[in-house]
Amino acid sequence: MQQFDSAFVQRILDGAPEGIVICDARAGDFPLVYANAAFEKLTGYAAAELMGTNLRLLQGTDREQEGRRRISEALARGEECRVLLRNYRKNGELLWSEMYLQPMRDGEGQVTHYVGFFRDASSRLKSAERGNEGLPGWLREDRVTGLSSRAWFDELLEREWLIARREERPLTLTLFDIDAMGLYNDTFGKAAGDTCLKRIARTIAGAFRRGSDVVARWDGGIIAVLAAHRDGVSVGGVVDHAQATVRKVAEMRVHHPRSPTQKYVTVTAGLATVFPQRDEELPARLIERASHALREAKRDLRGGLNQAPD
Repeated sequence: MQQFDSAFVQRILDGAPEGIVICDARAGDFPLVYANAAFEKLTGYAAAELMGTNLRLLQGTDREQEGRRRISEALARGEECRVLLRNYRKNGELLWSEMYLQPMRDGEGQVTHYVGFFRDASSRLKSAERGNEGLPGWLREDRVTGLSSRAWFDELLEREWLIARREERPLTLTLFDIDAMGLYNDTFGKAAGDTCLKRIARTIAGAFRRGSDVVARWDGGIIAVLAAHRDGVSVGGVVDHAQATVRKVAEMRVHHPRSPTQKYVTVTAGLATVFPQRDEELPARLIERASHALREAKRDLRGGLNQAPD
């Protein structure tokens, strides 16, 4: 494959139609080290004004955003993510931004930089009348897996939460995390990693086919499944089904020579159930409990499924 010098690559970045930034992951607070012309035009800031700063300044005082939490989680794990953010241009104008964050690694697999791709979503959100019709179609689907996007999942969770509260029934969230996905990408390349992710995502989605099930790409190699417990489906039934899905992925025997547990692709899952009629429970609590169950399962290094206690 032909190699290109850095000046040629920079001309490509400078001429790209969407905003592109690069932040240093080795320095504290992920300072900006590059911004192209499209990003300057999008935000109204000159690159020199932002150099060495953290791009959180684009949110101003508007800090309570789900997208910001998801970015923090992705940075902590060294993973990619796609979010919708309320940013603000230099003149104070609101700028809805679709942002895709991609980690860049050195030869030893360490994240050295993050590349951010920004698109202006303001006009499309306005035309969709977001408050009445929900997210527009282009933001509802994850581009890699074809599953629901995280942004669309969040909206559906809010709706299902209100319905479950009214009908006095529980909701169960299961998070399936592909083990050592970063090592798989490092071994076979990003394109092969995306192909593997699609295959696992299809397998999980195929296992949860009820009309009330919501299957979405969470972040990186994590697939989320929300079970609404309609039609007499019990919590125990969902737990058994999730365990069977973990085994089904392992039985696919997708080769993964650098997996720390097996020599093929496996998933680890965390599951939690809550009853929305309890006043103290909020959708974020369900996410928190499922995420905690997943972290505990990953720490155990034995894989499988971990269920949060009631």
